[in-house]
Amino acid sequence: MHKYIGLDVHATSCTAAVVDARGKRQGHHVLETNGQVLVEFFRTLSGTLHVCLEEGSQAGWLVEILSPHVEQVVTVRVPESRGAKSDERDAFGLAERLRTGAIEMGVYKQVGPFATLRQLVKAHQMIVRDSARVQSRIKAVFRSRGVRVVGRAVYSPGKREEYLRQLPASSRAAALLLFEQYDALRPVRDHAEKQLVAESHKHAVTRMLESCPGLGEIRVAQLVSAIITPERFRTRAQFWSYCGLGIVMRSSSDWTQTPQGRRVRGTVQQTRGLSRNHNRLLSSSSRAPPRASLATVRSPQRAHGYDPSTSPLMYFSMFVYPVPSKSPLASAGELGFRP
Repeated sequence: MHKYIGLDVHATSCTAAVVDARGKRQGHHVLETNGQVLVEFFRTLSGTLHVCLEEGSQAGWLVEILSPHVEQVVTVRVPESRGAKSDERDAFGLAERLRTGAIEMGVYKQVGPFATLRQLVKAHQMIVRDSARVQSRIKAVFRSRGVRVVGRAVYSPGKREEYLRQLPASSRAAALLLFEQYDALRPVRDHAEKQLVAESHKHAVTRMLESCPGLGEIRVAQLVSAIITPERFRTRAQFWSYCGLGIVMRSSSDWTQTPQGRRVRGTVQQTRGLSRNHNRLLSSSSRAPPRASLATVRSPQRAHGYDPSTSPLMYFSMFVYPVPSKSPLASAGELGFRP
């Protein structure tokens, strides 16, 4: 017997709502947000279990610990909520959506062999954002006092004194504190980058991807940790859309009537830009300019139509999905990419 469980997850408690295959509610339970407690609860349920929960900071952990004990775990994006709302309503709503097949798109949560790499990528991103934020604050201090700062010279230890002398005494203390924070973050950022690259190179696929023009060590690590496996995507176009390169087409009043009374399709402008439903990390990588010129591309790659003005991710998809019947590594090998 199939049972559908909606799990409304919070920091200290989870609400589990159970619905059978006919839609009959079999009750709801409030549980502690604890791995052992949740696993023991699902062990007490009989039948084939299907679980649905919302995307959140704890979703990946829950998928990892519950997958061995249930038939299916589906993660969905948090929907826009209007009207009456409670944990019980949300849990039963998730269970009912899963039972009726109303979930159009789930969130991919499998990490495969890249669990450590994914966590290092997240940590590296946070450290880079912190470093960029401090740099912006340093420049803001100087600009607030009318001091012109251009480029990265202001961060150099050898030129700081020259810039600090242009500040009034009231602003120097704040600038010095920010410089101390920047100096403390620099070695942390370098160490995070080294760890990220070292972990990335443990996987043979990263060496192969780094031979693709426009893809460096950091970008490849980010790609691999986000994509996990290209077999998630049935076609190249689906991968482009996931990377933020999917074109949105919308139209209305498509058909018009001619003077002769015939119905013909009108000329309606359908393109409405790029899809907003995409992976933010891959979107930033797909819009980054490639660093390679056509002269640096090997002949097997030129033969398959590489254009240096093309986004690296667009070309990446060309050699990951060229031959549907072959694995991505075999297809890439035919284009001259070697680890």
